[in-house]
Parts: sequence; C-alpha cells; structure tokens
Amino acid sequence: MSGPTAGRATGQTIDRGIVSDADLRRPGVRRGVRAVHAALLVALVVVGLGPILWLAKAAVTPTQDTLRAPIEVFPNGIDWANLAEAWTRFDIDLHFFNTLWLALGSWAVQLLVAVTGGYVLSVLRPAYARVLGALVLSTLFVPAVVLLVPLYLTVLDVPVANVSLINTFWAVWLPAGANAFNVLLVARFFDGLPREVFEAAKVDGAGPFRLGWSIVLPMSRPIIGVVSVFAFITAWKDFLWPLLVLRDPAVQPLSVRLPALQDYVELDVLLAALAISTVIPIAIFLVFQRLFLSGAGLSGAVKG
Repeated sequence: MSGPTAGRATGQTIDRGIVSDADLRRPGVRRGVRAVHAALLVALVVVGLGPILWLAKAAVTPTQDTLRAPIEVFPNGIDWANLAEAWTRFDIDLHFFNTLWLALGSWAVQLLVAVTGGYVLSVLRPAYARVLGALVLSTLFVPAVVLLVPLYLTVLDVPVANVSLINTFWAVWLPAGANAFNVLLVARFFDGLPREVFEAAKVDGAGPFRLGWSIVLPMSRPIIGVVSVFAFITAWKDFLWPLLVLRDPAVQPLSVRLPALQDYVELDVLLAALAISTVIPIAIFLVFQRLFLSGAGLSGAVKG
C-alpha cells in the first residue's frame, strides 16, 4: 500500500498544508516560507506589543522628548521620577485598590451567576430550560446603551429595598452579574462534559449540590479560567458605568480617575500613570493563560 492508505494502515498522521513536504525540500521554497514566517512574527510583535512597549518607554521619558521624538528610545536619558510623581499626584494607591476591589467583586459575581446559570441550563435541565435559555440568549441582542437609563434608575432607587447604591461598589458588582454571554459560554462547556459521570454520581446518591460541587466544578477549570479572564479584564477597563454610578472621587477606579485628571498634569506623568494601570491586567492574563489555552482541567476528570 502507498499514499494516504499506507499512512492510515501504519497509524501515522499525514499533515497537509499549503506547501507540501516535497516543496519544502527545495531551498528556494524553504527560504521563502521562513521569510514569510519571520515577517508575520515581526508584524504580530509590532501590532500586539508595540503600543505596550511604547507606553512603557514613554512612562520614563521626559515630556519634551516624547513630543519631539516619540519613536526614539530615551534620546536624553530615563526619568524614573515620573513613576513616583504619577503614584503621588494621582493617588494611584487609592484608586488602584478601588479598581482591584471592583474587579474582584465583579469577577466573583459574574463567576457565581455564570456557573450556577450554566449548571441549571445544561446539567439540571428543568422542564423550562429551553425557554429560559432562549430568554437568556435574547438579551444578547439588546444594545447595552439602551439599558443604561433603566439600570441607572434601578441602582438609584432599588425596588423593594428602597435604597440607593450610588457611590457604592455594589452599583458595579450587581449589574456585572447580568452577563448572558458568560452564562451561555459555561452552559455550552457543560454540554460537552460526559453525562455518564453525572448519571453515575446520581446513582451513588449525589444530590444537585453535591453533583455540582464535587463533580462538575473540578471538571470545569478551563472554562472557569476563561470566564475569569473575561470578567476581570472587562471590569478593570470599564469606564462608562463606573463613571455614572461612582461620582465620589474616593471610590473611583483608575479607568475613571485618570481621564478626569489628565488636564492637570504633565504628559509624562500621565503616561507613567497609564503604564502603571496596565501592569495588573497583563499579569492576570499571564497567570491564567494556561487555563485559557488548554483543557488540562478535563484530563483527569474521567477515570476508568
């Protein structure tokens, strides 16, 4: 046997691409492919890392150098004092912890709603699950700007409780939980989990809570990582809603406070403050990227 049949018979996987293995053996083709790969890699680095690297450079560059030669690398040295002045002038420690607290609260609320909602729609599957899923899906087609006024009025005077959440973190945390995309994302992931494991747990006497806590959650680390990244980064960079409900500067996050003070500080100090505010989202992604990109959490869930 020869060709694809022989490959299947011997259990070997034949990789096919735009350029065949025979073409890659030709020096001219091989050099051309490598040149294209290198050009694409450089383009990705420039587009993806270029703005971040420029911001890091501008954060420790005097204003005149940034305006006169924005692309040159430290033409007149490095001004580390920008970072200290930005930290002091912007009260970054206060607004940094405000941002961190807002992001953690939004992450916790979104994760709770997404996991429990997806668990009901996909695992428990009550009689009304299809209708409920359709209603959740329909909310994705409502523009977010349409909901700003009714949501603000609700936060201003919460029904039944008759309290105002303005200038409290709850005004950001609670609306963050109403994220239909996360609920549907988690539900679709749960749909792919082996139903045999659920049935075996029910036979062994596991109730809904035990099934979710001991069986479903340990198998769901990849999707929890994905939702965590989405929730944390979205909350960290959110601007419009915190601007509306957090009018007190003492509780405002960095995304709101930095633009409010940009007209009162030098450019280099503002860029230093912006650079500091980008450190945490990048670190969070680097921490969660393994869960985001791999399915390691599912590998040990099914045994035997």
